Amino acid sequence: MTAEVDLNDLKRRMEGAINAFKHDIASLRTGRASSNLLDPVQVEAYGSRVPLNQVANITVPEPRMLGVSIWDKSMVGAVDRAIRESNLGLNPIIDGQNLRIPLPELNEERRKSLVKIAHDYAEKAKVAVRHVRRDGMDGLKKAEKDGVIGQDESRAQSDRVQKMTDDTISEVDRLLAEKEKEIMQV
Repeated sequence: MTAEVDLNDLKRRMEGAINAFKHDIASLRTGRASSNLLDPVQVEAYGSRVPLNQVANITVPEPRMLGVSIWDKSMVGAVDRAIRESNLGLNPIIDGQNLRIPLPELNEERRKSLVKIAHDYAEKAKVAVRHVRRDGMDGLKKAEKDGVIGQDESRAQSDRVQKMTDDTISEVDRLLAEKEKEIMQV
């Protein structure tokens, strides 16, 4: 195992944490309707929990309305229940095999709670990045102890891992600031 391959793996894992964070904050709604809004919704279907997009089509017919076309008529109740219980503050209107979901105007209190959720997602991402850093540092200490790399090389690699960590965490902070600005914009 070379230390260089280890650094590439750490970088890939840190980028994975950023991608997961981007996916999480994409589901937080701003003033406009987006089909990503329903990404976290899981539906009890056919004996297991599946993402909503596996049992229905999601459309955005109007700027403040979502449309959900459910493929199986027997799933309408389960999809309605899953959306109501998702803590997104949405109340679907059943229209045969379709659901219309009007997006209520975001008030100040709801915007602040969305920002709080975004901060929680950011903290989760930062913790994941720190776990990757810890794994990298432990690997470097072990390699140094086993005599695979020297003390100077270990120190240089540790500095690179720390710089990667700092860059990744600042990227999470930047994305969070953008999303916060987007949510608070009236």
